[in-house]
Amino acid sequence: MRAVVVGLLLLGLCGSGAQGEVQETETRDAGEETTKQATPDIWAEVRALRDMVVELKVELRNVEATVKDSESQVDELKAELIFTKMQVEQLQRETSDLQTRLSSSETELLLSKSRIEQLERENAEKPKVAFYTALTEGHVGPFNTDITLKYSKVFTNIGDAYSPNTGIFTAPVRGVYYLQFTACGNQAGYIGVRVYKNNQKIMSNWERKDNSSLIFFTNSVVLELMAGDTIHLVLPSGYSLYDDSNNYSTFSGALLFTL
Repeated sequence: MRAVVVGLLLLGLCGSGAQGEVQETETRDAGEETTKQATPDIWAEVRALRDMVVELKVELRNVEATVKDSESQVDELKAELIFTKMQVEQLQRETSDLQTRLSSSETELLLSKSRIEQLERENAEKPKVAFYTALTEGHVGPFNTDITLKYSKVFTNIGDAYSPNTGIFTAPVRGVYYLQFTACGNQAGYIGVRVYKNNQKIMSNWERKDNSSLIFFTNSVVLELMAGDTIHLVLPSGYSLYDDSNNYSTFSGALLFTL
């Protein structure tokens, strides 16, 4: 009985070892099969990774090219920005120059305006004196004595310094005056005019008429006169003058400037 049990135990152990050997063999075969199946999948992944690397290199080159283009554009933009800045600075300088010139022009304009206003005031304050007259129509003279000529036809008398009632011009202010007269004769004999400043004779002119035609002479003086000085023309005794609507015999004058 004991022998039978021992036998059974031995058979069981043998059976178990055989079964374990079988299972180990099956497991090894399955692992080899799995390794065989996994190996192709790994190479596929490697090829895929290689393709991805190639693509990434291509993309990297494209990115580098894009970056270079961008850097070139940035450089161009920087150059344009520098040029624009230079233009702006030039425009600022020109604007500053224009503002300076404008300010200078405005100053000159103000000075000119001030000077014009000053001249206008001076001109408004400056006395205006000018007259132009002609002798009474017809023959005047000859007389037995000297007479003061009264030029009764008054065309201009700015400042009212000439009096047609007396034939006397009176200087209203101290200054330099221009005076002129013209004499005409229409009958045989002498024609003549004397110029008096106050009671002092300062000029005498005469001509002799022998024929039937009109004769003329004219003369002028520039005199410094004080305010109140008088100028009048005198027809000498025995002399004559002539005038008509043509105004042959005239007396005129004007203030050149004050002193």
